Amino acid sequence: MKKKDIVKDNRYFNQIIKDGRAIKDEYYIIYIMKSNYENPKFGFAVGKKIGNAVQRNKVRRRIKNIVTDNIKLFKPYNDYIIIAKKSCKDEKYDKLLTSMKSLLEKKVK
Repeated sequence: MKKKDIVKDNRYFNQIIKDGRAIKDEYYIIYIMKSNYENPKFGFAVGKKIGNAVQRNKVRRRIKNIVTDNIKLFKPYNDYIIIAKKSCKDEKYDKLLTSMKSLLEKKVK
């Protein structure tokens, strides 16, 4: 994932959470908000409830990898904030991947 695809501004990050619509499942909360740019931007949040810095970074890397490998699932002209829930910590990569795909497909319907 390139730096231009990351939400860097804290105010914009919070605005997406406040004004965007949320979809949830067992592992993620995804906030989606319309934007003026064709390429989607992403923000990632992993709370301290998941564990220490090593565990949080591992979860963040997994989520970023899932997003990068499945970028076509994310619609253009949208920005996304993906928040990991505590259940992400001990789950296998394949389970997280299928959960993300099903969550995004549910959003489309």
